[in-house]
Amino acid sequence: GLIGTGFIAFVLFTSNPFWRMDPPPMDGRGLNPLLQDPGLAFHPPFLYLGYVGFSVTFAFAVAALIEGRVDPAWARWVRPWALAAWSFLTIGIALGSWWAYYELGWGGFWFWDPVENASFLPWLVGTALVHSAVVAERRDALKAWTVLLAILAFSLSLIGTFLVRSGVLTSVHAFANDPDRGVFILGLIAVTVGGSLALYAWRAPALKASGTFAPVSREGALVVNNLLLATMAATVFLGTLYPLFLEAVGGEKISVGAPYFDATFVPLALPLFLLMGVGPHLAWKQGDLAGAMGRLWAAAAAAAGIAVIAWAIESDGRVLPPLGLGLAAWIAASVAVDLAERVRLFRAPFAQSRARAAGLPLGVWGMSAAHLGAAMMVAGVTASTAWQTERIQMMRAGDAADLAGYRLVFEGVASAQGPNYVAERGTFRVFRGAREIAVLAAERRNYPVERQQTTEAAIHTTWLADIYAVVGEGDGTGAYAARLYHNPLVPWIWVGAVVAALGGFLSLADRRLRVGVPKGARAMAVP
Repeated sequence: GLIGTGFIAFVLFTSNPFWRMDPPPMDGRGLNPLLQDPGLAFHPPFLYLGYVGFSVTFAFAVAALIEGRVDPAWARWVRPWALAAWSFLTIGIALGSWWAYYELGWGGFWFWDPVENASFLPWLVGTALVHSAVVAERRDALKAWTVLLAILAFSLSLIGTFLVRSGVLTSVHAFANDPDRGVFILGLIAVTVGGSLALYAWRAPALKASGTFAPVSREGALVVNNLLLATMAATVFLGTLYPLFLEAVGGEKISVGAPYFDATFVPLALPLFLLMGVGPHLAWKQGDLAGAMGRLWAAAAAAAGIAVIAWAIESDGRVLPPLGLGLAAWIAASVAVDLAERVRLFRAPFAQSRARAAGLPLGVWGMSAAHLGAAMMVAGVTASTAWQTERIQMMRAGDAADLAGYRLVFEGVASAQGPNYVAERGTFRVFRGAREIAVLAAERRNYPVERQQTTEAAIHTTWLADIYAVVGEGDGTGAYAARLYHNPLVPWIWVGAVVAALGGFLSLADRRLRVGVPKGARAMAVP
């Protein structure tokens, strides 16, 4: 209720849609051309469904601190909301990345931009919350930690909203900056985050964990999982806000880019991916690491084989790209081994294995899908980052460019009329050997009302790669700047995100997560 009151006040006092403005504002000439895209009809709603979902887990956390009681029943109430918020946020981030990939025309999917990080931070903490809530429910442990994660997930959502709307950080994704609204959100953050953290500092020491487990167990693996995710979130938080802090203290403006995040984030992600393959194979409370690794020999062999093949193909001797593909194969193969063990595949009659598969809880299928989606994303990010091929050259009609085994023939530029824009459309014919496989039509659009130009990339997508073309400005002699990219496995990033989110929704549908009304309350209810 207090959160809702705060945002209602925000709308009434800073964003009242019924205010009349005279004279009309200069930017009231229609929607920004970059936002005139069907993907933007879905990206913000999914993103904010994730943010709002974390407000519910936040409310549960504050209520638990006030009451002084965190038990398995509380964790069972929190888990569905955390799963739903995490799944929606996963889809929202993936849609935003996909939009930036084909709309901004730079051939990449992630820039470590402050606005991108603003949604990534609550996703990282939310991922930790989804896993820690399992330990809190099953072992009555990690109570204070789970409450803190629930508070931080929503707090980071608020901080992200502040960064996007206030304009304090420069971003290619910021389209509606307003310092006045930013000040209001900052006040809301101070009250909400400050109050909840003060309450946590007061009440959390009384939340004693009663459950115990061995360090080598599934609970132990989830603890390490949480530590890695929390550290990853801290590095992203520091890199995002450090320029703001430095400017406030010394007046110096700097930007923290991909080199920092690659140097700090990747070393933490690698052990996390390794752990994702082992954790589900450890028993609860007391695990057998040697036994788990014995069952995972096939997964280890598959991962090693993929890594060796990638390293042999790699021309400059880099280690991280083959290692990334090997870890992706490790995660996927471990999922397959886990499911095969559960249904006794190859160790029981096929009909019996099929019956066991049909009887598996949806939560098991959800976990498997989420981990498989993560494996696809790891493979897509690794391959498209390490082995992207780029060609930038001036091209005239009839010119050709070779790109990763393909030949792109430029057909020239023709004018085209859109509903509210005029475009220069450049056409490329794509050949694989002598066979034509695609025709790409990239555009440079001019919106006369908004007085803005945009680029529309042309993309040919297969399961293994994207061929990506952008047409730039001409030199007045018939030659145009062309940017051509071959992005291997990049579609796997968004397919993997959808599969991971589907895993979250499957887990959400598991009957074991349905929290019913206590029998006593049902008996007292008025029919």
